[in-house]
Amino acid sequence: MTAPSYLTDTRNSYDVVASAYAEMIDGKLDEMPFDRAVLAVFAERVRGTVADIGCGPGRLTTHLASLGLDVFGIDLSPGMVDVARRSYPDLRFEVGSMTALDLPDGKLGGIVSWYSIIHMPLDVQPTIFAEFFRVLEPGGELVLAYKAGDEKRHLSHAYGHDLSLDVYWMPTDRVAFLAKQAGFVEVARLDRAADVDEKGPQGYFLARKP
Repeated sequence: MTAPSYLTDTRNSYDVVASAYAEMIDGKLDEMPFDRAVLAVFAERVRGTVADIGCGPGRLTTHLASLGLDVFGIDLSPGMVDVARRSYPDLRFEVGSMTALDLPDGKLGGIVSWYSIIHMPLDVQPTIFAEFFRVLEPGGELVLAYKAGDEKRHLSHAYGHDLSLDVYWMPTDRVAFLAKQAGFVEVARLDRAADVDEKGPQGYFLARKP
């Protein structure tokens, strides 16, 4: 079966920029106190195995492991997974799509999805939240980071390479609606103003499977 164009474009784009992207974000988490704080709250709350879905080159996966979590990464891009495996050989990384996770029902303790749903079309996002809900065990925790707004932008050049990548900015109320629609209970939300190198406000959302 042929993959939808949005998946093919996203996969190919991140394959092209995998090494450059990994170099660009290396050490950036040290400069992001809100990101670290939200992840620390998640790490205190979660129990069981955690999947970092849309893990990219693995920087959050290894950070979560350093917080004591049993964590593995999943990414759509084989190029990103290759970089993550080379960078963090002691951790597990798999190729997969958040639209159809190759995971059993109700087995994960937590899911982290950091700026990953932003590449998925609006009409596909309910499917993604339903997948997150499916693979979490009762009491499982979900934490998301995303670009807070209400627009679609198309990138044709980024990280020093030509590519084709859609970016969806999402209002936090929409994220909360999608989570509730899938069955999640909201735990917390946070919007923050853009940092100097960002193009707009950023959002964080935490939820729990009852």
